[in-house]
Amino acid sequence: MPRVLIVDEDLASRKLARTVLEHMGWDAKEFSDAASALACFREQPIDAVLIGGLPGYGGLDVCRTMRQAQNGPLRIVAYTAAAQGEQTADLLAWGFDDVLFKPVTISEIQAAFNRS
Repeated sequence: MPRVLIVDEDLASRKLARTVLEHMGWDAKEFSDAASALACFREQPIDAVLIGGLPGYGGLDVCRTMRQAQNGPLRIVAYTAAAQGEQTADLLAWGFDDVLFKPVTISEIQAAFNRS
């Protein structure tokens, strides 16, 4: 079963993403902060990460850290309410594989992780 980390300070966003991804067959783990997610990432193989809004250590920093430490294929998807549509190219250039804009639909989450 593929493993995905869901990292977002917003509980409702994490729960929605987890429900959708588990229904798709992913083993999903939720984290509300970057430090806990990075610790999990370092301890076990992860196939994908969904990164939303985070206090302090931001999503871009988490993405960069994971890219530097990855040991195989890794899909990283940004999940944001802060970025504008025109910033998608920047996020992709910085290491994200896809960008979802909140509020996100179930079909958008499914589409982003069916590409894995």
